[in-house]
Amino acid sequence: MLRCKVASASSQVPHHSTAGDNVWRNGKHVEIVPASLAKLQVLYSCRAMEDWNEPQLVLAVHRASSLTGAAKTLDIDHSTAFRRLNALEARLGVRLFERLPGGAYQATPAGERMAAAAERMEDEALAIDRDIAGRDHRLSGRLRVTSSETLAYRKLTGHLARFRQTHPGIIVELVIDNRVLSLSRREADIALRPMRPKEGDLWGRKLADVAWTVYGAVSYLDERGGAVSSAEDLSRHALIGWEDTAAGIMAADWLNRTVSDDAFVYRTNSLVNQFMAAKAGIGLALLPCYLGDEESGLVRALPNPVPDLAGELWIVTHADLKRTARVRAFFDLVGEGLAREHNLFRGLANRNTPASRTRRGTK
Repeated sequence: MLRCKVASASSQVPHHSTAGDNVWRNGKHVEIVPASLAKLQVLYSCRAMEDWNEPQLVLAVHRASSLTGAAKTLDIDHSTAFRRLNALEARLGVRLFERLPGGAYQATPAGERMAAAAERMEDEALAIDRDIAGRDHRLSGRLRVTSSETLAYRKLTGHLARFRQTHPGIIVELVIDNRVLSLSRREADIALRPMRPKEGDLWGRKLADVAWTVYGAVSYLDERGGAVSSAEDLSRHALIGWEDTAAGIMAADWLNRTVSDDAFVYRTNSLVNQFMAAKAGIGLALLPCYLGDEESGLVRALPNPVPDLAGELWIVTHADLKRTARVRAFFDLVGEGLAREHNLFRGLANRNTPASRTRRGTK
């Protein structure tokens, strides 16, 4: 149990007032803390810190800006999160969040201060966890990997099978998520990302350049005279795209700039489903070349990759974990395996175009 001691007058803690508390450091007055925060500091340090679940809940609500999101993050039901937060506020006598219309929660100054303290605690705990994991030289245990849906569908799973054959003691947990998960918070140990990492505490390498172009079913293009000559011609075709709410997706933004809105006949937030829809002949889909070029039922509608969509594939981990045996083994086997397929990622291997299929005698 964590114990606390409330400072006495000799410790330079002044009396409370309705306006706030004076803060002294080394005999000098430095600031005035609002009364609500001063009360929180005393009560929170003496009571709430005995239970990590409470600051963890405040931090989760602060990050999600909703109780529903926080409950999902903590894997508890909404009613439990609601009850715990209300009980904490009642015990502290301080409101930590303003309840806004639409179920939004906005942190008060007291809530922000408590969330900041909880985040520092979390950072320290995670740093210790990474430090211990980084010294693990066993080729056994759990390894959590995150990847995009398309990479896992087309290329990654085969490499994972070989990894498991080589290292049967390592249990791989694959998280299929197009979001960028936090490696600092151990949401994953290794990430395969379609971009250069920006965080300074990550370590990794570029595996390949990634090209994109437009694909369609053989039957669809045969009925419409074959491949298109330029991106401007795409508006004459039925297009498969992302749902209207998609934002910040480079390929979706390019399509929206290039073709008219009425050209879209099918929308989905899944790139693999767009791929399947194109195979089914619904229309043309913009896909990464490693997904479309190896599919016998698809051909390139736009023969060359789109320059504006040139991307990269990176394998990254947290710098504290780079010496972990499981992580090194994954980099060496899976990372190198993917890197050897760089021509496929760049759109330079097995080009499926209507002309190439004709030359090979495929109708």
